[in-house]
Amino acid sequence: MLVIPYIMAGDHADGLDGLAETIAFLAENGASAIEIGIPFSDPVADGPVIEQAGIRALANGTTLKKVIDTLQTIETDIPLVIMSYINPIYKYGIEKFVADLESTPVKGLILPDVPREHEAMLTPFLAATDITLVPLVTLTSTLERQVELVTGAAGFIYAVTVNGVTGVGRTYADNLTAHLARLSELSDVPVLAGFGVSSLEQAKNFHQVVDGVIVGSYIVQALHDGRREEIAAFLVGANQI
Repeated sequence: MLVIPYIMAGDHADGLDGLAETIAFLAENGASAIEIGIPFSDPVADGPVIEQAGIRALANGTTLKKVIDTLQTIETDIPLVIMSYINPIYKYGIEKFVADLESTPVKGLILPDVPREHEAMLTPFLAATDITLVPLVTLTSTLERQVELVTGAAGFIYAVTVNGVTGVGRTYADNLTAHLARLSELSDVPVLAGFGVSSLEQAKNFHQVVDGVIVGSYIVQALHDGRREEIAAFLVGANQI
């Protein structure tokens, strides 16, 4: 199965100097891609673990420009995906942001506060690149909306598994499996389930109806705690599902 760990850029004892090593560690242990969060002062979709990681990253002086500068020095065989709120990108300059990303391993963007109706602010600049916008499809999305979001999608579909913010220990709705199965039927690209995934058992259950999982809070907390052997075992185990 596909497994994409999420990390917060700059949430490391060495700040962004530790980003290349963390990416290499995750890639070597079987990450299909890596989602890299950009810290922001008002992270409306982030649960407490990722919010605290963002606070630590900001305290380390992490900015979007510094993240991009660092990514331009990194080589990896797997794609990277940036997860950011639109405000830092808007301040950076959307056209410059996309242009600067072209010299990095970034192949996708996840923008949780940019609905499909507002994507036109980015799509003209992305059109000539191999960087794609990854759609987020929620449990509350109507069938019509789901079809709209998956039509023409590239990369993968981010299937949000809960209503609310990220975090481990979430309770899943009774209709989640049917929702994910329908998305998989609609989509021509891989569907990955994210929000609340923290165990191989969950990953195995999700893999019955989707192509893989995105693992955020669990990875972020384990990295912060220094539990790298546990992370490696999780990634290796997920690859065997």
